[in-house]
Amino acid sequence: MDRPTFRREFLHPRHWPLWLGLGVLWLVVQLPYPALLGLGRALGALMYRAVGSRRAIAARNLELCFPELSAAERKRLLKENFASTGIAFFEMAMSWWWPKARLARLAHIEGIEHLKKAEAEGKGVILMAMHFTTLEIGAALLGQVQTIDGMYREHDNPVFDFVQRTGRERHNADATAIEREDVRAMLKVLRAGRAIWYAPDQDYGAKQSLFVPLFGIQAATVTATTKFARLGRALVLPFTQSRLADGSGYRLTIHPPLEDFPGESEEADCIRINQWVESEIRRQPEQYLWAHRRFKSRPEGEPKLYDKKK
Repeated sequence: MDRPTFRREFLHPRHWPLWLGLGVLWLVVQLPYPALLGLGRALGALMYRAVGSRRAIAARNLELCFPELSAAERKRLLKENFASTGIAFFEMAMSWWWPKARLARLAHIEGIEHLKKAEAEGKGVILMAMHFTTLEIGAALLGQVQTIDGMYREHDNPVFDFVQRTGRERHNADATAIEREDVRAMLKVLRAGRAIWYAPDQDYGAKQSLFVPLFGIQAATVTATTKFARLGRALVLPFTQSRLADGSGYRLTIHPPLEDFPGESEEADCIRINQWVESEIRRQPEQYLWAHRRFKSRPEGEPKLYDKKK
């Protein structure tokens, strides 16, 4: 994709409310980091009460994935998850507008040597990530020390799309934003020995997926990770990130390459990926993006797991 460029049409009066909101947000995120964490938790509490449909989806996911917890325990986890989501709103703005040096002080990066080794050997890398609420700031922090290409879907609002892409790509000046459906471009960057961020942990429909267990439930799991690794002749490096409980920032971990991947079959690879996804979610369930219908697609003949209103 071409680099984002400012256009005169962005100044049209219909965009003024958005510009005003972005300006207020810019001012707010100049506050100290602890204050932003507090504001984020407050925003999350407000969202918990205001967005009933998303709360219902997240609650249903927790019910499906953690049946061993009591209703009271799941409710506490749900509230913590919304607090994490509220914090993520300000983390997004921090990643767009904070000075790079200020942002870098929050980063605790482990395993960068695995990326450097692959780069030195000219091997493409699929940085296999997950949809944690820290996704935006994690990508910004990693992008400051290593060029990472990414899949991108254009936002419907052109002003928001411009601001978002400009904010993201300032950390990754040499990175390439690839249209999410552009498989050919993705394979091209992998074969060129570059690294690309890719998250296979959501439900993208049954057509391009296999049903394998996740939290004991048959979940539509994309086979693209296997295909990209094979056709792109790329290594797969799991990548995890977490917001540290002591308020000191974020831990980003690049794990060693998966051995013998791709494996004997796409099904075996999908099972392996979901086992990793589940284990990482269990480490920090409050920081995962639960407001996604992860189990929306069902094997033929199985009942739906979400109410129609959800």
